[in-house]
Amino acid sequence: MIKSWMIIGSVTFLIPFSSNFLISSRDAQWFRRLQRPHWLTFERLIPLIWTTIFICGAWSAYIIWEQEPGTQTTWLLMALYLLLEIVTIAYTPVMFRTQSLKVGTIIGGTGFVLNIMLILTVWKINIWAGILLLPYTFWSPIGTYTTWEMSRINSEN
Repeated sequence: MIKSWMIIGSVTFLIPFSSNFLISSRDAQWFRRLQRPHWLTFERLIPLIWTTIFICGAWSAYIIWEQEPGTQTTWLLMALYLLLEIVTIAYTPVMFRTQSLKVGTIIGGTGFVLNIMLILTVWKINIWAGILLLPYTFWSPIGTYTTWEMSRINSEN
């Protein structure tokens, strides 16, 4: 029998992995050429930070699923978790394809709002599920601000 954590973990892994096929080398090259803020010294850590955030999000989803498996409310929450992940992952391919840091800033802000909605909902069901979403809440504004600052620095692009 397939366990719920296996399905949640697989979806959490497959969505970011499959998004790599949407990124062309030309688009990635555009992003590499952009100027960064002088204070952006942690860029190499960003993949590790997001990996941790996605693990926490998957764990939160697992807790919620196990609380009341298969109910309509739980399925709706799983859809919200999925939407949050899709919006978060869309940041890179959509921003690269449009070559617009403003689009990236909007996507980042949208992810933050969705995460707040999710936290406020799951907090009432299980406090640990809400706590596991806090890393997203703390990091997302940093990433969004960084993208906004990059759009300001690279305004000619």
